[in-house]
Amino acid sequence: MALQGVENRRKRVKVHGFLHSMKIRSAIVLLTSLGFFNALAGTPPDLKIDATPLAAGERSGASFAPVIRQVANSVVNIYSTKSPRHNAGGGYSQHPLAPFFGIPQDQIPRQRLEQSLGSGVIVSRDGYILTNHHVIEGAGQILVALHDKETPFEARLIGTDPQTDIAVVKIEIQDAPAITLADSDLVEVGDVALAIGNPFGIGQTVTMGIVSAKGRRGMGIVDYEDFIQTDASINPGNSGGALVDAKGRLIGINQSILSRSGGNQGVGFSVPINLAKHVMGSLVANGRVVRGHLGVAIQPVTEELAEAFGLKDLSGALVGEVTSHSPADKAGIKPGDVIVELDGKKVDDSADLRLRVSKMSPGSETTATVHRDGQLEKIKVRVGSLNNPNTVPPSANGRPSPLAGLQLQDLDNNLRQRLGIPPNLPGAVIAGIDPASPTARTGLQPGDVIFEINRRPVQNARELLEIAQASAGGRLLLRVWSQGLVRYLVLE
Repeated sequence: MALQGVENRRKRVKVHGFLHSMKIRSAIVLLTSLGFFNALAGTPPDLKIDATPLAAGERSGASFAPVIRQVANSVVNIYSTKSPRHNAGGGYSQHPLAPFFGIPQDQIPRQRLEQSLGSGVIVSRDGYILTNHHVIEGAGQILVALHDKETPFEARLIGTDPQTDIAVVKIEIQDAPAITLADSDLVEVGDVALAIGNPFGIGQTVTMGIVSAKGRRGMGIVDYEDFIQTDASINPGNSGGALVDAKGRLIGINQSILSRSGGNQGVGFSVPINLAKHVMGSLVANGRVVRGHLGVAIQPVTEELAEAFGLKDLSGALVGEVTSHSPADKAGIKPGDVIVELDGKKVDDSADLRLRVSKMSPGSETTATVHRDGQLEKIKVRVGSLNNPNTVPPSANGRPSPLAGLQLQDLDNNLRQRLGIPPNLPGAVIAGIDPASPTARTGLQPGDVIFEINRRPVQNARELLEIAQASAGGRLLLRVWSQGLVRYLVLE
């Protein structure tokens, strides 16, 4: 069954017609630099929050017209223009999920610019908007069209988080029609759910369904998953739009569908607003998401493992490896421990533990209850900070850097496990590539590991950056591990 990401079947239009109809400037301002995000980060948005549960009488009604009138102006259309990526052979490189969409490489149109269409939700009166990362990924210019305004606003990108598929943009507006946020933890399966967005670019559309499930994980869509599942129709163009409850409060940001045909088949996913709000707060404050980390490689508990470790059920997360000098190592967590509780709350599975730790503040203290040799032990752990990618600046010492546009990250056990990287391979992994940079045309891909530069081995991203910066303006000889193969690559 193919996973159908809503926005990645991108609608393409003729750029000059688009620019003419929207009356926008021809100059494209690139907003993809992480350093630029930091410069734009401002005070936290003033959110309207109603965390009370729905009353019995609010869970159903004959008409939702009053609710839609209340929230319609909070849901916006987002248009973004971007330069297509080129690979070393002159074609267009695909998004990692492209095979799921059935788009052959040789059928991607060749054009100077691409136009992407999606939705977003205004969440503060001063113009902060939540949408999906894949709606604005690689955007040069982002336009936001409000439901009741003829002229679109040009938005600036505050930050984006591919690991949850959440992005934050901001428009300059006074007294924006901000939606009210609910507490998505209080949403119940069976609650009415209304999806609002701009499917297929035909205009604002509302569909109704119910919350079909909560806490959907392990779908393989993004790294950190905790989806609300709904049967409210979600179609291309709905991504980044609102999933609201019967009171019109935002409970989720629509993200993707599961489909054999490519159209809606009643299985849609939304990022819970509690998770999206956490990501937004970090993006606004830091320009990136700061995540907690324990330093353990974990795996799900299967029936065979439960029997071998003497567990009563399949809940919890089995520790397969502990990184030396990590918070878990310093606290005394060992391989073979099964983490069954965190801060007194049951751990459902490994994905649940990973998500909850990621939302913790580095430096905070937590208590993990582990099952060890038939006994339960409580272990206090001081949460560490998960390594974040280092963006290579465009120049160093006044000279251009051949690695400009790369995001480099140190290797850890989780990355090695997820990407199949050999345990003893040193180096730095490529976490992202700016599609507008010359590096995007070299054949390097996210997930590649650079472990030698100019015939000198490197252990981490810091060493790689130091050598690259010292050689700025010259030629770099890289040795790269890529999907099990090793090759040399020359960058000018």
